[in-house]
Amino acid sequence: MSAQPVNPDLPPDHVTVFIDGVELAAPKGSMIIQAADRAGIAIPRFCYHDKLAIAANCRMCLVEVEKMPKPAPACATPVMDGMKVSTRSDKALKSQRNVMEFLLINHPLDCPICDQGGECELQDLSLGYGRSVSRFAERKRVVADEDMGPLVSTEMTRCIQCTRCIRFTAEIAGTYELGGMQRGENLQIGTYDGKPLTTELSGNVIDVCPVGALTNKVFRFRARPWELIAKESLGYHDPLGSNLFLHVRRGEVLRAVPRDNEAVNECWLSDRDRYSHQGLAAADRALRPLLKDGGEWREASWEEALAKAAGILRDNAADDLGVLVHPATSDEEGALLARMAEGLGTGNLDHRIVQPDLSDGAVAEPFAMPVAEIASSDVVVIVGSNLRHELPLVNQRVRQAWRKGARVHAVNPVEFESTFDLAGSHVVPPSRIAGMLGGDEGLAAALDGAERAVVIVGAIAERSPHAAAIRAAAAAFAARYGAALCRIPQGANALGLTHRGVLPASRDAAAMLAEPRAAYVLYGIEPGLDFADQAAALKALGGAQVVAFSHFACESTRAVADVILPIGALPEIDATLTNLEGRVQRCVAAGRLPGEARAGWRVLRALGGQLQLSGFEFTELAELRASMKPRDDGEPGDRDSRVTGGSDGSRVPASAEDRRDSHRSHEDAPGGLELAVAPAIYRADAVVRRAAALQSHPLNLGPRIALHPQDAGDIGVAENAMAKVSNAAGVATLRVTVSDRVARGAAWAESGYGATAALAAGRVKVVAA
Repeated sequence: MSAQPVNPDLPPDHVTVFIDGVELAAPKGSMIIQAADRAGIAIPRFCYHDKLAIAANCRMCLVEVEKMPKPAPACATPVMDGMKVSTRSDKALKSQRNVMEFLLINHPLDCPICDQGGECELQDLSLGYGRSVSRFAERKRVVADEDMGPLVSTEMTRCIQCTRCIRFTAEIAGTYELGGMQRGENLQIGTYDGKPLTTELSGNVIDVCPVGALTNKVFRFRARPWELIAKESLGYHDPLGSNLFLHVRRGEVLRAVPRDNEAVNECWLSDRDRYSHQGLAAADRALRPLLKDGGEWREASWEEALAKAAGILRDNAADDLGVLVHPATSDEEGALLARMAEGLGTGNLDHRIVQPDLSDGAVAEPFAMPVAEIASSDVVVIVGSNLRHELPLVNQRVRQAWRKGARVHAVNPVEFESTFDLAGSHVVPPSRIAGMLGGDEGLAAALDGAERAVVIVGAIAERSPHAAAIRAAAAAFAARYGAALCRIPQGANALGLTHRGVLPASRDAAAMLAEPRAAYVLYGIEPGLDFADQAAALKALGGAQVVAFSHFACESTRAVADVILPIGALPEIDATLTNLEGRVQRCVAAGRLPGEARAGWRVLRALGGQLQLSGFEFTELAELRASMKPRDDGEPGDRDSRVTGGSDGSRVPASAEDRRDSHRSHEDAPGGLELAVAPAIYRADAVVRRAAALQSHPLNLGPRIALHPQDAGDIGVAENAMAKVSNAAGVATLRVTVSDRVARGAAWAESGYGATAALAAGRVKVVAA
């Protein structure tokens, strides 16, 4: 190879290589396999994955390189200027076929019963590079299986030691849970302690595994890949909006797999989005319209149920009506709810049902920095968030930044377990978070000289009684140091609903419940678990007439509703969602609507027609979308559409003065401990709460309250003791966890459980039970 550049016109950071006679330009330092992939030249591989570090231990990618005496692994051989590579020469093919023969020596012949059959990389490559008859007559090795938890099934005899799963848990998940034990032919992949995988991204080891060693335990033996139809869909349990495919057979959603989108979720998927489809088939799914008749529930026809609902709304219009909307509701449904509220003359409309402090009129805003760019930040400040549980794949972006040298700071009431080292951890009660942002010298010094700083504000802050003060302090802090402010929207489509005008012109969600209305519309809400203040919600709803558009006919819905109208969940409808960076994304209906359930927009159209309201004259979804105010609605898979926040409807939030007058005071009562609350990772919404596998996950810790050791000692409670926790909202009896990770003077609990539903954020009194 000449010392002179083969092509002097190339950029200075590129070289010229020839692969199979094709001249290519490749970045300096890149590998042969990367150059070949960009050119569409196929090189077989097992251990190589473009998101993982290079291991070069399977040797399937051996190629012939001119002037090199031995075949070279394409994944670990850097390109050089003038390099000539052959992937299909006799030497290369012979090497690849020999490697394949060695890989198959111990592999079991169980393709007919393997869940990976039909989408197995080993199966595909053995067809092209394997021998028709094995020369190996000795006994094959057998490896004992290991229980990795409720999500991942193991058949480790099939493992070819590619180590992709090891590298994933070490590099991407950051939990270092898998490793290789023993050596040579005795090498086994597994966990060192035999415990289940605890990472919130564990299902991705299924995707990276090139054989059937690690498979989907929930999907196991349910169907073959060629029986499934793939439908483009979205994750709807957090505001990231991960792109995914739902695999469907005869209308039943059987599994979810990631759909590549580098700007959103790369090629990964959180376990919450991967396994939540189980909840769609829950026993209490709403299948038919239900009416409460003399205190008893009975099934009804759609005509009768809609007539009853229309009567309730007609008799309780204007200020007597409140409309409460789940923040994961689609754009189309949100636009119709705003039209309905306007047509009925009510200004009581809100989707911010989990936020107790809206005194500043806060609405969801798009991230000031694209999600993908967080990985290139040099300083990240996390404020009031257990980011690993709240947004698993945004947490993974922060980990990427940390691996590149970024400094990560956290201001939280609890020092949560993280997948990166913290340069600074400021553990304070919720009431001191705003002050910490405003005056802490250590935190201020952390951002000095930062060029790409980002401040991420999460659910603990947004769902705190001090949320308005924290938001103001975070905005000032970010502005002072030129950092990008990224407030996490509290709901999968909170940003889209904000844009569609699902906001109050008079009372917000908290005020609607503090000052009960005569009637309410509940849309997609499980009233026993989805509100910030469950006690106030159930009291207000219990004394009113309620029309519930619901996915589930659960006990709490039956307790407060007069009419239950069954609607489809997101995997069962065509819908538009707007993610946390303002990216507008569409999904298509995948699963079959259960029973007599209907898409929510259809039910709203029929109800609007019953009420003879303007704007409900359409018959098809395309007509509805055309009638919605112009915006950049993206087609399925669209990666470039954006919104910038704000309402496009005629409805506007009430003035700050009105909000202060109508909003309940959230001043803390003296004494007690400050209760910090955020949703448990697998209790965030009604569908996830019904996914059996996720409820068995080790991260689902159950209802409990965590106290600092000094506070626990003062109260007289010990680890695993039971304590009575009370405030103005109610009383709960919870198991106690004692940890010095909790701020002194604070108590930590997770919402989404029936046992903690009685409590609202604020101050609580804790006594031994």
